[in-house]
Amino acid sequence: MTAKDNFEGTPVSVKIRERIAASRKRFHSNDNIAEFIQPGELEALLDEVEIKMQGVLDSLVIDTEHDHNTGDTARRVAKMYLQEVFKGRYVKAPAITEFPNAEHLNELMIVGPITVRSACSHHFCPVIGKIWIGVLPNERTNVIGLSKYARLAEWVMGRPQIQEEAVVQLADLIQEKTQPDGLAIVMEASHFCMSWRGVKDMDSKMINSVMRGAFLKDPNLRREFLSLIPKG
Repeated sequence: MTAKDNFEGTPVSVKIRERIAASRKRFHSNDNIAEFIQPGELEALLDEVEIKMQGVLDSLVIDTEHDHNTGDTARRVAKMYLQEVFKGRYVKAPAITEFPNAEHLNELMIVGPITVRSACSHHFCPVIGKIWIGVLPNERTNVIGLSKYARLAEWVMGRPQIQEEAVVQLADLIQEKTQPDGLAIVMEASHFCMSWRGVKDMDSKMINSVMRGAFLKDPNLRREFLSLIPKG
């Protein structure tokens, strides 16, 4: 079956939109919509995006029929968006095994730097940076493996994002999974919408943070966390 065959009738994107609307949920660029996608529909959506992307290339006056470099570009771009850089929109959260805090750990734990890759929702230009996560557990806090923090970060960042909102989304997710006394996240990233286009400033970076619980209330704990993050 070809992409054109799959696209006949009601487009799968319309079907997914209708389910979301019926549930009165939103589908912003940085939302996850996996619960509204039925088996087999991601493949059909890939075909649909390929057709639309081919239309973009045609409107850019690129002869993809005779240009050996762009003959398969529409399909490659569709795969990139759905299966890689925006995958966090279309798949469910990674399975995270949680363990009880058997040893009643209550000391500061820092995970990072975690390399993250996203794209700004204004221009779909890359956003590449690092994240540090500070957790102050308590006896009720669920313990998750270090690699799981990276998986959760990848899932959240794998959508068109605004950095300030992405860090809050990640904080909400980790808070839900672990229920710590305190949670802190710092993100530092380069935005290609500033270096590749626009002002073309190659050196500027954006740094932002979220502080919750004990990190918000205790300035000494906050200073300890920030001092332990490597500079440069």
